[in-house]
Amino acid sequence: MSTGSDKRICVICAWRENCTKRYRVKTNALFDVNCPDYTRDIKLRDKDVDRLVEDQVMRWKKDAKEKPGHVITLSSETGAGGGWIARILATELKMNIVGSELIHKVAESAHMSDKVIKSLDEKSISLFDSLISSFFESRHIWPDEYLRHLSMVMHTNAEHGNVIIIGRGGCFILKDKSFRVRIIAPQKARVEKVMRDRRMSESDALAFVHKYDEYQIGFMKKYFKEDINDPKHYDMMVNTEKVGIDSAAESIKKAFLLRHAMSE
Repeated sequence: MSTGSDKRICVICAWRENCTKRYRVKTNALFDVNCPDYTRDIKLRDKDVDRLVEDQVMRWKKDAKEKPGHVITLSSETGAGGGWIARILATELKMNIVGSELIHKVAESAHMSDKVIKSLDEKSISLFDSLISSFFESRHIWPDEYLRHLSMVMHTNAEHGNVIIIGRGGCFILKDKSFRVRIIAPQKARVEKVMRDRRMSESDALAFVHKYDEYQIGFMKKYFKEDINDPKHYDMMVNTEKVGIDSAAESIKKAFLLRHAMSE
């Protein structure tokens, strides 16, 4: 989004309205954001989402002849550094990022979901619909419209491939289609990171971490009847407290490439 000073405003950051830095960022569906203050506490406007969806669908149509790439689903505890790791991986592996809030907004909207899903052919749509029904029936879960849209949107992104999907139960929905990663760290380390990144007091940072941890746990319990912290749901879990963000990203990259090579 251009301003009068020809700078670009990030349309996906929760601090967008009050940001004084005005980093130059791309505002397409790749979420290629070069901003050290970027936060996953995202607030997206419907018109922004609609434009991003249109942009991505057009890109898929343009690249339709290319062989689909692979998929990483990334789940992260609040303050563990998952957002930074996703961006490092996206840059080094030349993959796109689909953020949690974008997925959520699209799944909430029937017409946006329809746009995304219809980027597939009828055969694929029918197949995914059957797969999703089987997935939930085997777990005795009866999905509402939101969960069915969420599942179809994730499967559509996975079918086009070359994508990192953050949050929203991607590790469950795309269990057999993705390299599943969980980023963790002790609560103390996460609170300290939130204090630094968001300039919060310790009590506010603790409340922030607790709020989003509880939301994640509740979301997974409600929609998937699963424990988000159970290691069996992931191909790799990384504790960033000791190894740091860069080393964590490098370890994930190596493991992903090894898995990629073994599957071919």
